[in-house]
Amino acid sequence: MKRAFLFILLGAALWGTIGIYVKQLYTFGFTPMEVVTLRVVTASIILIVYLLVKAPKQLRLQKWTDLRYFIGTGIFSIIFFNYSMFKTIELSTIPVSAALLYTAPAFVIILSFIFFHEAITRRKLVALAFTLIGTLFVVELIPFDAGAIPMITIFIGLCSGVGYALYSIFSKFALEKYNSLVITTYTFIVASVVLLPFFSYQKHAASLLTPSVLLYAFGLGFLPTAIAYLIYTYGLKQTEASNASLLTTVEPVVATLVGVFIFQEDFHFLQVLGMIFIIGAVILIQIELPYKRNKKVNKQIG
Repeated sequence: MKRAFLFILLGAALWGTIGIYVKQLYTFGFTPMEVVTLRVVTASIILIVYLLVKAPKQLRLQKWTDLRYFIGTGIFSIIFFNYSMFKTIELSTIPVSAALLYTAPAFVIILSFIFFHEAITRRKLVALAFTLIGTLFVVELIPFDAGAIPMITIFIGLCSGVGYALYSIFSKFALEKYNSLVITTYTFIVASVVLLPFFSYQKHAASLLTPSVLLYAFGLGFLPTAIAYLIYTYGLKQTEASNASLLTTVEPVVATLVGVFIFQEDFHFLQVLGMIFIIGAVILIQIELPYKRNKKVNKQIG
């Protein structure tokens, strides 16, 4: 296997470990939105330091009006999808959250049709069908056990997929002027600026000084966020984006393994089958538009 592929697989695998840090932070009384804040703030600090060392000129915006791109990626995508994903983990399990998050490519198809008039081909329709069937299996609505997972949990989980998809939509405009690393850095900066004023400092003052909390908060922003993205980007430079995005389907697999083997969360055979359908849909979608991905679209954040 090419060295670049190993970097991409490692980055995606790190994205799949997010649930470890989120679950631990919940035990200290942090809410999903507070965990989102901890993630984006630590990640933004790490990414700013990295760019200051490696390429400080890239931190300069070409125009201040370009902030509108990062308001879209930072607020309507990162904050929205992270909150939805972490809330789904709180209400359900890591495997269920991972599966619902990876409905994002199906939403990309729909949103791209609405905003960019991209054609919905037969392959895309098959991928949409795979996503729908897979989701129904994962949330246990098949075989018709409608009470297995509450509808509100399913809805919030699907919202994480929508938010995840919106990153591709908003970043498509920003990619005309900035590279993916700059977009990611400013995305986390904007998200941090929006979230920090609403963080419960008094409530968590003591917790934030606890070594365990600091470790998990830093770990969340460092390994499955900043480092995962930097490793993925390094691998992406040496291979085609379409091939790279196929390899990132290891993320929900790792997330599922984390939930099952570390937190002993239930994940039945039919749910495994549903995960296979969803991953299959992602692969179909990535194969569909390789030339466009090579030009504009990079893999979303984990």
